[in-house]
Amino acid sequence: MMHFYEQVYELVRQVPPGKVVTYGQVAALLGSPRSARAVGYALRYLPRGTDVPWQRVINHRGEISPRFPAESPLIQRLLLESEGVVFDGNDRVDLQVYRWQGE
Repeated sequence: MMHFYEQVYELVRQVPPGKVVTYGQVAALLGSPRSARAVGYALRYLPRGTDVPWQRVINHRGEISPRFPAESPLIQRLLLESEGVVFDGNDRVDLQVYRWQGE
């Protein structure tokens, strides 16, 4: 059986450029709706140079969650913007527009 972290990585790899998912959405799609925090932990431990598009996972408010190292949120935003994701004046992504539905 695939470890939960591997399931997270496999699912996040399916999110296309220009789309985002929330931590809770990933957890729910994997059948563990109360495991949003575990999704965050899984993404935190990705190795450098990974093919998992970690930048496409944001919080349920459409915001980038703070993390370590401190420059990571800026990197995440730049990566998302380079894919065409737009942030509003409150540093939020419109989930109605950019949320991936798992097609």
